[in-house]
Amino acid sequence: SYAVSYDLPVAVTRCGNFFGPGDLNFSRIIPGSIRDVIEGRSPVIRSDGTFIRDYIFAEDGAHAYLTLAEQMVESTPGKVAHTGEAFNFSYGLRLSVKEVVHRVLAVMGREDLQPEIRNEASNEIPVQCLDSSKAQKLLNWKPRFGFDQGLKQTVEWYRELLTQVQ
Repeated sequence: SYAVSYDLPVAVTRCGNFFGPGDLNFSRIIPGSIRDVIEGRSPVIRSDGTFIRDYIFAEDGAHAYLTLAEQMVESTPGKVAHTGEAFNFSYGLRLSVKEVVHRVLAVMGREDLQPEIRNEASNEIPVQCLDSSKAQKLLNWKPRFGFDQGLKQTVEWYRELLTQVQ
């Protein structure tokens, strides 16, 4: 509405669940699972583990924002490209919480651990996913890392951080 009402060169972005180095909110599934495994515990899943989410590595998200901003700035003088448009950025992976935890366990070489499923979450949306095809087509955006490579970098960052703390 700001683009239309005030002629502002703005666009809307929506991203999958961000993950990556630097996130110290251990109540989130990826940082919490990594910390649990480093500390020798089974990762905790607060839901029943079936909720589907879409994710994006923080560096891929930053690249997405920069790609959009650069194209807006480099547009035709007097007309900023993509003003008022909305773009989704994600991998389009439909991963259940259980699948995410099992990927964490695999990357960490701890497939011997099984997640503790508490089934305590309420009022959760069963499926939250995004379609990035518009961003891929109009912005020529594509992820540089992807889920698995991003997860490996994330695990390494937490290993370094949490072994220094112990």
